[in-house]
Amino acid sequence: MDTNSNGNGRVALITGGGSGIGRSAAIELAESGFTVAIAGRRKDALEATAAKCAKGFIVPMSADVSNRDSVETLFNRIQSELGRLDVLFNNAGISAPPETVDKLSIDDWQKCVDINLTGSFLCARLAFGMMRNQSPQGGRIINNGSVSAYSPRPFSAPYTATKHAIGGLTKCLSLDGRPYNIACSQIDIGNAETVIAAKFKTGVPQASGEIKTEPTFDVSRCGEAVAYIASLPLNINIQFMTIMATNMPYIGRG
Repeated sequence: MDTNSNGNGRVALITGGGSGIGRSAAIELAESGFTVAIAGRRKDALEATAAKCAKGFIVPMSADVSNRDSVETLFNRIQSELGRLDVLFNNAGISAPPETVDKLSIDDWQKCVDINLTGSFLCARLAFGMMRNQSPQGGRIINNGSVSAYSPRPFSAPYTATKHAIGGLTKCLSLDGRPYNIACSQIDIGNAETVIAAKFKTGVPQASGEIKTEPTFDVSRCGEAVAYIASLPLNINIQFMTIMATNMPYIGRG
């Protein structure tokens, strides 16, 4: 593919691009002129994302971010088919069953760590290498942190631990990327209206022990936020951005 045919020659990769936040970001970036590779385990979901794009280029690429070989194959495809990488949105993530830590299975913990944290590391590692060695040098890595990177929900130790760790990864990437024109941001999203967020409308546990409904917001706003960060020149960085339903229990949670 000639990436210059899209108007700006820039290439983005979005993990977890088959639905929700990843889908909204893919569509926004493609429609703003990026060639967008979307990665995920479900080919049909990736193709559905591509079909929803009114203009621009979205390229589905099947991958499992928790698998080192799969991630290496993904980045080899990006290098050979798209030629460079300007933006990585580390978005793929899962939660674990809502349990206190004594009842949580080690397998559920490990799966959450493998996808949310190790998957983000594996992708950032190879993206960093591409951005460091390409010409023009540089690029931007955007990590999906979540409000849980700062304030946990009850019964969410694996998800919360991995999202807190993403904050540390973001800071290290920002620091280490400076000599190579690589910027790293973190977007922390609270209660975007996705399939997973349907539970907020029926009620979720609060720190007080109550079950309450919570407000949500249109997930397309997440894509707009990611596209805005991606649009900035590399000498400007939004280090951390929180986008959330105004009245969700975050400020003063618990």
